[in-house]
Amino acid sequence: MKRIVAGISLVVVLVMAGAPAADAKGCIKGAIVGGIAGHYMHHHGLIGAMAGCAVGRHLAAKHDAERRAAQHGHH
Repeated sequence: MKRIVAGISLVVVLVMAGAPAADAKGCIKGAIVGGIAGHYMHHHGLIGAMAGCAVGRHLAAKHDAERRAAQHGHH
């Protein structure tokens, strides 16, 4: 469990250093989910956290783009 927390913390710190707020938020959620899933899948929590961060950032950016497109369509 300590390795999961350490891995997630490392990923979050690296992303927070240079990421916009939406990307960082997606990374944090993804890293948590990915780290836990990776831990239970053959003890690869750090790899799971990194992959979860990447997926979370992608989904957060996609969601923000969709939200901006919807706002522009309604004005």
